[in-house]
Amino acid sequence: MSFQLTILKILAGHPEGHASVADLKRYAVVLTSSGPEWSQRMRRLAARTPDLDIFTGGYVARNDSGWQLTEAGREFLRVLEAPAADFMVEPAAPRVALVSPDRPANVIQLLDHKINRRRRAAA
Repeated sequence: MSFQLTILKILAGHPEGHASVADLKRYAVVLTSSGPEWSQRMRRLAARTPDLDIFTGGYVARNDSGWQLTEAGREFLRVLEAPAADFMVEPAAPRVALVSPDRPANVIQLLDHKINRRRRAAA
């Protein structure tokens, strides 16, 4: 699915959202071979839309001169690329327990909290 997102991004960057199939291929090769940043970004976006089909969804239309990004495709990209905070659920407040009287009053104990400690590597 990340390749379909690459196609959407290429079309979004072209005038009027239109590109020939040859141009799409050329730009897709450049982007996918430009380094891990592009691939990682597309994978992150693809994780948000695992069942993406740009043609069935009406995001891209094919014609004799190439492929055209539709208004639905532009809106889809705008929503998909919105900050991740828009998609996140508020984290639950941590549960706290009363501390035993042998500890100072300003100490609280978090429940359901795992402590990760680094272990020394054996010499």
